[in-house]
Amino acid sequence: MRDLVTAIIIFSSFPFTLKHTYIGVLVWSWIGYMNPHRLGWGFARDFPFAYLVAIVTLVSFLFNKEKKTFPKYGIVYVWFMFLGWMGLTTITAISTDISLIQLEKVAKIQLFIVLTMLMFADLERLTKLIWVIALSLCYFGVKGGLFTISHGGSFIVWGPPGTFIEGNNELALAILMVIPFMNYLRFINQNKWIKQGLIVAMVLMAASSLGSQSRGALLAASAMLLLFWWKSKSKIITGIFAVILAITLISFMPDTWHNRMGTIETYQEDTSAMGRINAWIASYNLAKDRFMGAGFNGILIGPVFHQYAPENSKKLVAHSIYFQVLGDHGFVGLFLFLLLGFLTWTTGSKTIKRTRGIKELENLNMLARMTQVSLLAYATGGAFLSLPYFDLYYHLVVITILCRYLADQHKAKSLSQENMKKRQLYINNPS
Repeated sequence: MRDLVTAIIIFSSFPFTLKHTYIGVLVWSWIGYMNPHRLGWGFARDFPFAYLVAIVTLVSFLFNKEKKTFPKYGIVYVWFMFLGWMGLTTITAISTDISLIQLEKVAKIQLFIVLTMLMFADLERLTKLIWVIALSLCYFGVKGGLFTISHGGSFIVWGPPGTFIEGNNELALAILMVIPFMNYLRFINQNKWIKQGLIVAMVLMAASSLGSQSRGALLAASAMLLLFWWKSKSKIITGIFAVILAITLISFMPDTWHNRMGTIETYQEDTSAMGRINAWIASYNLAKDRFMGAGFNGILIGPVFHQYAPENSKKLVAHSIYFQVLGDHGFVGLFLFLLLGFLTWTTGSKTIKRTRGIKELENLNMLARMTQVSLLAYATGGAFLSLPYFDLYYHLVVITILCRYLADQHKAKSLSQENMKKRQLYINNPS
């Protein structure tokens, strides 16, 4: 039944996609984040839905005369430079065959992120995209939260197989990153039942992130909670609620959870933590030796890893967005990756400042603030996870760009109207 429902929804979207390209981007995003076809047990599991959606969407884009937007900001050019550099490091990769496999995945994701930038320069459309992303990951978050509560936090919450967020750590970070978007949707919605439903969902998602027993997620949640409080308008109420929620959820978790979280302070005694550090050193040594890096997943080649790692270890994965980029694309790649993140943050700050106090832009202001909270979660939790090419981060980049663009458009329109009024006033009263 699930297979049939999924197929009906996707195939019925094609006529609408041919008319409006952005609908295809929404469907692609739904498939990418939720993998609905993987929730069934029949023909849909291995059916190439994403491939068909991509074809229909690209055909629509090529023939659709709808206006496309290309914001000419420095952050856009840095993003494209990073994409171009990844292509160059694939050419010079230790194993071009292995690197090409990952490049193909990354290229597909980036293509639709670019389409998002071109087709979603409208707050209403942007909000639809956020609904799709939020609800797709909310499904796993709410499900994981209920699982955690019903089992007393004794079992680890895992993500959907075959995706970027299959691991418990990756799922926890993705859920944390989307909670601020849930809060944005709560803020803009006028229906009290939807508001309350979103609040309940956010609490369950927080429980799910704890249920993953991810130490990186705990650090990300702490940083995110602090920034969330700082950016809230009612700091006293928000602070009290956050403290009560945190104490309640943490008190609920079993001793095994507390023991695992306690290893953050004694990482030298933890095999997993030391394996990460060993992998980080390997990436650093490789980048010093190879200017272009190893290419995508080059460090995963056993002999390559052991050549640069200080200790023989089975943990070949960097488990860090920063060190993985360093190993894959060298110091230049890491610089572009960090610069992109920095510009995303500063661009968001400019948007927040520009929209502050303007009634008609309060939703845009809220979205920019919540995107920054999500970005902090990624920057903090990602330090311990291999997610540098995760869709959601690049959606944060594009959402930030579009928020800035919409704020600039509003300012330009306001200035134009003001100039017209002054001109008309001058015509009527030339003296």
